Order: sequence, then C-alpha cells, then structure tokens
Amino acid sequence: MNDKKIRNMEEFAAVSGISRPTLSKFFNDPSSVRASTRQRIEAALDRYDYRPNLYAINQNRRLTKNIGIVVPNLADPFFAEIARNIEEHILRTGYRPVLLGSHGTTEQEIENLENLRLLKPAGVLLAPLGRASDQARIAAFCEEVPAVLFDANVDSAGLAFVGSDNDQSIDLIVDYLCRTGEPPAFFEMKEPTNPNAHKRRHAYLAAMERLNHTPHLIQASGEGWEFEEIGFREGTRVVRDRNLPTDTILCSNDRLAIGFLSAAYEAGIRVGLGTDCTMRVAGHDDHPFSRYTCPTLTTVSQDYEAIARKSAETLMNLIEAESPPDSREETLFDGRLVMRGSA
Repeated sequence: MNDKKIRNMEEFAAVSGISRPTLSKFFNDPSSVRASTRQRIEAALDRYDYRPNLYAINQNRRLTKNIGIVVPNLADPFFAEIARNIEEHILRTGYRPVLLGSHGTTEQEIENLENLRLLKPAGVLLAPLGRASDQARIAAFCEEVPAVLFDANVDSAGLAFVGSDNDQSIDLIVDYLCRTGEPPAFFEMKEPTNPNAHKRRHAYLAAMERLNHTPHLIQASGEGWEFEEIGFREGTRVVRDRNLPTDTILCSNDRLAIGFLSAAYEAGIRVGLGTDCTMRVAGHDDHPFSRYTCPTLTTVSQDYEAIARKSAETLMNLIEAESPPDSREETLFDGRLVMRGSA
C-alpha cells in the first residue's frame, strides 16, 4: 500500500494514470467501463487505499430528484402505513418517491436495490428484511448511495438509523400487565424474521427480572411473514395442550397476537378483562388492524409519523450536506401504551 494520502478524485486520476471522466463512469456504474480498465481502477484503489467522497460522486443524483423507499412487504398494513407517511414527507420536499416492496425475500430485496442503482437516486430509505437480508450487499449499496435505514437495523450499513426503542416499549407493557394481572408469558417465533423480535425478547427478559418475576418464553415454529397464520396455528397448539404458565400472553408483535386471538376464540376461551374472561392477550406495534379485533387488542404503539418524518428529514439533510457525517446517527422513539379490551 502506498503511503501517499489521496484527497480527491483529481489526485487519484493523476497518480493512477486514469482519466477523470473514466473514473466518474466507473464510480457511477462499474459495468460501464471495459473489464481491463475496471481491473486497473480496482488495483489502484487498493494500492492507494482511496475511497471516493460519497457526496461528490452523488452530486448528479440530486438532479434526478428520485428517492427510493424499500420495505419488506407492501402487503403488510404496518409497512404500507409507514411508507405512506414517508411518501408524504418526501413529496413535500419536491423529491419523487419510488416505492418498492421486497415480498419478504432476499432475492427481491437485492433486485430492488439494483433497480434503484440504475435510477441513480438522490438517496434511499430502506427497511431491511433483517435476518434474511444479504447484509454485505446492503452495506455495499449504502457505500454508493446515501441511505437511511428504518424499522430494522443492519449494523454498519447506511448513514443513519431511525426506529423504535424496543427496550422502553416492552418494559412499558410488561410493567402494565404485571400491575393489572398475572405476569405475562412471551409468545414469539422461534426463528424470527425481523431483528426487532430478538430485541423484544431480551427486553422482556430484562423487564421480568427487574420486576422479580420468572420469565416464560413460548416459541412458535414457522418462518416468513405469515405471522397471523403462525400465531393461529401455534396458538391453537399452545391452548390445546393447556400447559400455559400464566393466563396472560404478550405477543412479540400484533400480527402474531391477532392469530393467537383467533386460536383462543376457536377454543372457546374468552379473552379480555371481564369476570367471565380467563385469558389476557397483548401485542406490540399498534398494527392498523389491532383496533378492529375482537376483543380490541391492547398493545404498544410505534410512532409511525415520527419515524417517517425523522427518516425523511435525516435523508434530506444528508443529501444536501457538503461532507459526510463523522459518525452514524441513530434515533429511537418511545412507544406509547394503548389499553384496549384484550388486556
């Protein structure tokens, strides 16, 4: 490695012997230059340990006025709602949102990023799949395009992350459930798709320890995004076996809770706060459908509006900045307890 510190692309062009226009073509789209030229550039990058200024390369992207929005599944009303809020904020800035859903698959998530790369977006707002994501590919994309991640975090990818404080929100609802009845068991997927589920599990364990209660994990088999089906199928199994350690069930998310409520109904179990009720069920997220279940679902709300606004504002600030930030920014919003009929 050469000890000379390269400060900008002009200096890199001078020491590498490769013209500035050719370098610009390469950094905008490596496949646009010949293979032999690409090899020369990559060798020079390694030799001089040069990484181009992300903002300088993306100056032309500002002219497109395109902002990519990628969510795991547009069929999920949770992501549809938060994407709608983000779109509204972006439109007010004069940029054009390009909304893409990943259909819960790694392949579609990567294809979405590749399609956005062709559009040369000014920036991208990305809610990654999480466990199923190709994290190396996401990190490589975020090196090329200004990106803010929301909902699910991928370490070291993107210039900022905006989401919910799972420690605060789970502690809030565990405390409420313990004060108003039996301490809850935690109903979750054994292999959750979204990394928030792991954070909520750890937060549940910490909250139960803080309150001097014994934690109980009930883990449901199943993978993917069909949470209601998994909640119903595994909830039916749990109710049928009748070995619940408590009459209070806290589900990792509202969609699992919706399935669990249906399983309880099919088993003839009354859920709620009445004297004839023998079970309480709560969730997390304040999913758009949670207010229409029977009984209506007690939950913790995520602040859709605040997450959408902060995500969009952060990306706009990054796009307009003259230089990249010194460190990755992380913003977490508190959840709010929503008390309804189920608990």
